Formats: sequence, C-alpha cells, structure tokens
Amino acid sequence: MLNCIVTKFGGSSLASDEQFRKVRSILDLVPARRYLVPSAPGKRFSGDDKVTDLLYRCHALASEGKSFDAEFASIEERYVDIARGLHLRLPVADHLAEVRRGIAEGKGRDWCASRGEYLCGLLIADYLGWRFVDAADGIVFRDDGSLDDAKTQEKLSSLLADGVSSVIPGFYGALENGEVRTFSRGGSDITGALVARAVNADVYENWTDVPGFLMADPRIIERPAEISSITYNELRELSHMGASVLHEDAMFPVHRSGIPTNIRNTNKPYHPGTMISKSAPQEISVPTITGITGRKGYSVISIEKSMMNSEVGFGRKVLSVLEDAGISFEHMPTGIDSMCVVVASEALAPHQEAVLEKIRALVAESGSVTVADHLSIIATVGRGMVHNCGTAARLFSAMSRARINVRMIDQGSSELSIIVGVDDDDFEATIQAIYHEFVE
Repeated sequence: MLNCIVTKFGGSSLASDEQFRKVRSILDLVPARRYLVPSAPGKRFSGDDKVTDLLYRCHALASEGKSFDAEFASIEERYVDIARGLHLRLPVADHLAEVRRGIAEGKGRDWCASRGEYLCGLLIADYLGWRFVDAADGIVFRDDGSLDDAKTQEKLSSLLADGVSSVIPGFYGALENGEVRTFSRGGSDITGALVARAVNADVYENWTDVPGFLMADPRIIERPAEISSITYNELRELSHMGASVLHEDAMFPVHRSGIPTNIRNTNKPYHPGTMISKSAPQEISVPTITGITGRKGYSVISIEKSMMNSEVGFGRKVLSVLEDAGISFEHMPTGIDSMCVVVASEALAPHQEAVLEKIRALVAESGSVTVADHLSIIATVGRGMVHNCGTAARLFSAMSRARINVRMIDQGSSELSIIVGVDDDDFEATIQAIYHEFVE
C-alpha cells in the first residue's frame, strides 16, 4: 500500500478552473497523494498564451520603460477567472497587485517569471484547503545559479517533515539572501523530484496532457505504441538523443533515491501511463526495444593515421582540440588506424577551419582528416536487447531492406542501445524501418 505520493501538475493541467477540478478529483482518488507541485497556468486552447510567457513579456517591457498594462491584464484575467470559477476566498486581487508592483519597481526577471507558479500555488492551496509552502524557503541556489543539492534536501525535508498535505510551487527557489532564482524551462519537473526525495515518497507522479511516453515520434510513426514501463537508464539514453521526455535534471533526485516516477494524463486519470523505475519491473515478457529516437544536424570528423593505435595519447590530443574550442563530442567509433568523432554541426561550424587545421597538424603526412555534414544519429534503446539474440542483425537487415546506407555504428558497453548514423535524408525512413521490424 502506498503511503506517500508527490504529484506534479503541468501548465495544461492547471489552465482553467475546469482543469483545477480535474486535479482535485485525481487527488481525492488516492489519499496518499499529499504533496502537489504546480506549474503556472498553460494554454487553454491553440493560440492562447502561457502565463509564464506573459510574465516574461511584462518584465521585458518594464525594463524598457514601456507599458505592460495589456499583458498584465491578460494575466489578471486568467487568475481572476479561475478564482471566481472555483468560488475561492483568497484575495487574489491583492496578490496580483503585489506582483504588478514588483514588476513596475524593477524586480528581477527570475522573480517576475516565478510569480506564475507562486500565484497558481496560492490558488490551488486555497481550493484544496492545503498548506502553501513557498519554494523560496526550501529550494536553495548558489550564487552562480546552480542548485545547492545538500542544502535543498535539508531545508525541504525540514519544512515537510510533519506530513501535512502541502502545495509547493514549481520552477523556482532562492539564493541564501532570499533573491528568487528559477530553473530552466521545465523546471517544475525538477521541483517535483526534489520534493519527492525530501519526503521519501513511494511514487512521484508527473501529470501532464499525454498518457505517458511513446515508442517513437508520432510525426514519423503513425499511432506509435505506448511505453508502459522504462528504466531511468533507458530514459536517459532516449532523452539524450532527442526524445521529448522529462527535464534531464528531474531524473537524478528520484533516480538516486530509488523512487519510481509515473507519467500520467490529467484528462485520462485512470490510464496507467508510463512507470519509470531504477530497475526493470518483473515482467513476463520484456520487449526487445523500448523506444527509438534521434536527431539531425551532426558532422563527422574522420581521421586516418598510420600506426594510430601505437601512438600513446593520440585520442586525447584530438579531443583536446575540441575541448579548447568548447565543443563536446557525441560518439567516437574507432579502428586500428582510424577514428571518427561525431559532433553537433551547429557547435562545429564557427570553429571548423581552426579545428581541422589543428587535427591535421596531429596527423601530419601519415594520414588524412575529412569532415562530412548532414548526418543524423538514431538510437534504438531497450533493456531487452541484451537478452535477445540477433537484435543487431534484425536492425541492420531492416535498414538494408529499406536501402539505407549506414554511415556510423556505435554501441555502449551496457548494451542498452544501438546507435547508427545515416544521412539526414534517410532519418525518417530509418526510424520507420526499425520500428516496423520490432513493433509491427
């Protein structure tokens, strides 16, 4: 039996008074749902504005000495409509006036943006009759803007130790001096994970407008299958290669603590969604692959040099050239006398000539250096691959039948993923070929 569940609700889940009612009904279904982390109200319909975007605009206009009346009027309308629709007693007008005054007086960009979650937290705490805990009192940032993980754990644990049902706004915290700082976009996911760790939750539920994760991009695969369960390591692989999943920093607090995360749909509360766990659940049948994702826009620096394998430190020297240019590498397949370094084309472009010149100096006259652009990297991820013989053979056979030329192959030591590089023009066809081989 679950004793403690932390719930995080995204902006679409809190966009209107109707959505607030859905949230309350979800909380009422399971008494263990005792902590709620809200985002700022999102879009109610196509073409609508997110409250956070409006707040950023207000700050920008105020900074330029311009009127932000129209933008703030839209913000006021959103919160007043929610409060009125839910018959709240909260003096929402007074809180809105305080935010407006802060923007006009030149409060920082982070403070202005954070007021979306702050106000939303006040509204839903009043609606539920729960305690409101200001995230600025529990989430601590260092002066350089990074999260102070240890102090955050200490403060949040202390604030929430009594087990009282509480609302803690997402997206922001504060420096030691009390100045508000925000996470990057998607930061409410991080807040939810930090709260889950602080109260040692049984489950961290992340409620949004989709019923969990899909095995492939629906823009490429028509009606892709849903992922019912996935490990944090698989999620990390998919996220790194471009899958639109949780904010990466939101995985680590709960992953380290062994707390599973459940991705759920506010509009389909009985759908089980996707369960993310530290270790694979005990399933009767584990699918060979969990998901397929990828990105376009890579370049491959191909290096050939006689007796490369016997030259101590050659690989380090090549990577030092990239490091000096501020370029990180994605993959590095190697041979006896050759190596390829895959980097993002956007990162390489401003430094390409200088980088190639320095690497050619390392190679001298005993080899060559070339670069190829317009490469896509595609990752096929699955914990079941290590237990299923012939997975790689099936994958490359499927690509061969689709007449796709493989430009690069890489596989991590965990055997959790197979990485292939193809021409950008073959990106969609590759994902379709692999998906249909293993799923349909």
